[in-house]
Amino acid sequence: MAKPIFNKDICKGCGLCVTVCPKGIVALATDEINIKGYHPAGVTDEDKCIGCAFCATMCPDCVITVEK
Repeated sequence: MAKPIFNKDICKGCGLCVTVCPKGIVALATDEINIKGYHPAGVTDEDKCIGCAFCATMCPDCVITVEK
């Protein structure tokens, strides 16, 4: 099972990872603000992650790692 890990403290909330997720499980938090003042990205349902790592590849700040 794949496990996406987001370093929410350095996420700038650009949303690029959200647009490339084929399962639609990556989203920006609406109820959380990180130390930089942005709504960070995260996974809504980790069990549906297929481990494609498109989100990690798209992230310009290397916020995301995917463990397989």
